[in-house]
Amino acid sequence: METIRISTAQNVDIDYEVAGLGERIVARLIDLAGFAILYIVVFILMIVSFRTSGTLGIVLLIIFLVIFIFYDLVCEVAMDGQTFGKKIMKIKVISLDGGQPTFGQYLMRWIFRIVDFGFMFGWGLVALVCVAVSKNHQRVGDMLAKTTLIKTVPRTKIDNVAFGFTLPGDYQPIFKEVLHLNDREAELIFEVLNGFYKTGNTELIYAMAAKTKEHIAVTIPAGMNELQFLETVMKDYNHLTASMGI
Repeated sequence: METIRISTAQNVDIDYEVAGLGERIVARLIDLAGFAILYIVVFILMIVSFRTSGTLGIVLLIIFLVIFIFYDLVCEVAMDGQTFGKKIMKIKVISLDGGQPTFGQYLMRWIFRIVDFGFMFGWGLVALVCVAVSKNHQRVGDMLAKTTLIKTVPRTKIDNVAFGFTLPGDYQPIFKEVLHLNDREAELIFEVLNGFYKTGNTELIYAMAAKTKEHIAVTIPAGMNELQFLETVMKDYNHLTASMGI
């Protein structure tokens, strides 16, 4: 499983899965299917328009070409690194430094589509080979823009976070100090735990546990390790916020 580490605005590192070749291909096919439908509509309108005025047909063709050419750039800038195909496949463009890609990075990816997908370079053969063999599954445009695609994980509502455990009705929280956490901080703890369950990266668990115990001013009890501490924090947070109607 290929992963990449992203540093959040709260200075917490989270591992995300890098989108594979299959997800990228399917996302592109979804986008192309949308264009195929749009082309059929435009083609029909052009036939109708040529019976009255050829000018309208030419205008429709130009509009279609403009949409086709600038689709990826506009969508990725406006939709947080996603096209409609990427959104359906739950993948998105990110910068390798962990931040949101700049317009310049999006632009670089878009410009080099002519190399990755142009007919002179095998209609996507370059992109397929680069994504298949490169470390972070990057095509040429990604390499130059220093970006890649990751799998996005839908945010889990805090009131649904229980890590597979059913809390008993008489559950007694251990760390009442968890109420010092806000929703975003609790979500970050959950994401780190979720990342650990997928990747087994204990380094992130240790770092998150250290930040959490310092933030809520508690000490990890004897016999409880860092993983158990974070799981307990989330169960306590879930129980206390639910009982208080937060």
